[in-house]
Amino acid sequence: MAKSGPPPIVFILLFLLLAGGGWFFFLNKPASQDVSNNPPTPTPAGDGVPLPVAPVVGGASPVAASSFALPASVPAGTAVRIDGSTSMVTINENLKNGFQGKFSGTRVDTKANGSEKGIQDLAAGTADIAAVSRPLTAQEQGQGLAAVPVALDTIALVVGINNPFKGGLTSAQVQDIFKGNTQDWSKVGGPAGPMKVINRPAVSGTHQTFKEQVLGGGEFGTTANISTLDRDATTPLLQALGNNGIGYATFAQVANQRTVRVVPVNGATPDAGNYPYKRQLYYAYKNPPSQTVKDFLGYATASEGQKAMLAGN
Repeated sequence: MAKSGPPPIVFILLFLLLAGGGWFFFLNKPASQDVSNNPPTPTPAGDGVPLPVAPVVGGASPVAASSFALPASVPAGTAVRIDGSTSMVTINENLKNGFQGKFSGTRVDTKANGSEKGIQDLAAGTADIAAVSRPLTAQEQGQGLAAVPVALDTIALVVGINNPFKGGLTSAQVQDIFKGNTQDWSKVGGPAGPMKVINRPAVSGTHQTFKEQVLGGGEFGTTANISTLDRDATTPLLQALGNNGIGYATFAQVANQRTVRVVPVNGATPDAGNYPYKRQLYYAYKNPPSQTVKDFLGYATASEGQKAMLAGN
């Protein structure tokens, strides 16, 4: 007796149907996204928030800042104490005004006693944040201190507005001036006359950065035409220039000054991308940071804080 069952044509039709469906799916599968030219936004470990970009003071390129998050709110009565670099006075004041304006009832106290004093106060617990214009040393990091970059800055060379020298300098000429090898303006293309060099004290972060970047790690000269300020402050330096002096300061503090002229170096002014003397500015804190520090650094490194930081510049 013959076996009952579907005729062979049924199996053939079923095979063709399955094969056709698979071919249709293959043709209509979504193409995989090409990310070769669109890398994902980098995120810091832990919080998944894209890295903000530090603002630029003086025209340098931006850098990644930190993983601190912008707080939605800050408790009234929160007080932040900042001390440190005189180069960061403007940044500190702008962030103070922005933070206090955004978070009602908060207070930011700022001082500018130099990078070294700021770090000392931070370690002693009399400051919450130290504004520093140089990286932390290994010893300072060993004390439990950490630092976050907040901006790039440029160090400007300045002369009095009535100084008869109207030209620019090369990097080699700048070295010779601050090492005491050049003591007359005629040696750098100016009219003959003694050159007075104004130096910042060794406690200044700008002083230390100048030694590394400009003098190649060498020492400042000790010739009679070089004088060192008693304290790290820009206003006395500018006042001491007179008509034959030269000194240095953070560009943000002298860019809008009418009593001095910024001297180009290697043909570039401090706001140009190829200007040679750039440095990073930092906020240092004790690690792990307190909630107060987290809140302030979250604001300082967020886009809102970055805009406030450069207000008026």
